[in-house]
Amino acid sequence: MTHTTSGILTTPDGTCLAHADHRPSGDPEITFLLLHGLAGHQGEWGTLAAQLTADGHRVVTYDARGHGASTRTPATTTRAAHVQDAVALVAELDLAPVTLLGQSLGGHTAMLLAASHPHLVTSLILIEAGPAGPTPDLPAQIATWLDSWPTPFTSLKEAEAFLGHEAWTRTLARREDGWYPTWDRTTIIESVTELSTTAYWEEWSRIACPTLLIQGEHGTMRPGEPSEMLRLRPATTHLTRIPDAAHDVHLDQPDRLHEVIASFLPG
Repeated sequence: MTHTTSGILTTPDGTCLAHADHRPSGDPEITFLLLHGLAGHQGEWGTLAAQLTADGHRVVTYDARGHGASTRTPATTTRAAHVQDAVALVAELDLAPVTLLGQSLGGHTAMLLAASHPHLVTSLILIEAGPAGPTPDLPAQIATWLDSWPTPFTSLKEAEAFLGHEAWTRTLARREDGWYPTWDRTTIIESVTELSTTAYWEEWSRIACPTLLIQGEHGTMRPGEPSEMLRLRPATTHLTRIPDAAHDVHLDQPDRLHEVIASFLPG
C-alpha cells in the first residue's frame, strides 16, 4: 500500500513549489527525488513513481518553478534558483541522503546539485541530460518548438496526438475555444538561457557519487557527449542506451527504464 501526500513549499524568493510524497507501507529502502524536464510537470513520473514505491522506495516529485502547479512566473529562472529549489525540498522533507533522478533540464539541475551539495546525494540518475554546451541557438529552438503547438487544441485527444504522450496533456487548461498550455512562454525560454552560453564539464568532473546515464536510442544528446562523460568519470559512471526511446525515455519505455534503474541500485 502506497501513501501519497501533497504540499506546497514556498521558497525565500516567494516561489511556490507543488510537490508530492509517495511512501511505501514500510520503511523505505531508498529515497528518490524526481526532476522533470522543460515545459513538463511532475505527473510525468506517475508510472515510474508507482513502480519504485512498489519496490519499497520513497519517491518525491515536484513541479519546477514556472511549471505545472508551481509559480507560473517566478522572480528568476536561473540554474542556481532551480538547484536551490531542489535543495530546499530535500531539507524541508528530510530526504537526505537522496538519489536524484532527472530527465533533460531536470537532469541538468540534478547534476548541478550533486556537484555543489555532494553530502546530500547518494547516487545520480540522468535521463537524456549532460554538461555539454554552450548552445547559442537553444532559446530560439525552444521558442520555435513552443510556437509550433497548434493551440488551442480542440480536444485532449488532438493534443495527445500532437504532443506524443497523454502525460503532456495533463497541464493543459480548458477555455471557451479549446485547450491551452498553462506555462508562460517567456518563462520557459528564459529557463534555458544559461545553457546557451555555458558548458558544465567542470561541475560534471567534480561529482563523485555513482551515476547512471540513460540515453534514448533516438534521443537528443549531442554526439560524443555520453562517451566524453564516461571518459572523465570512468570509475563512477555507467551508460545505458534504451532502444526505441527518444528524448522522453520515461514515457516512451517506462518498463525498460524501471528495469535499468532497478539493476543500478545497490542490493
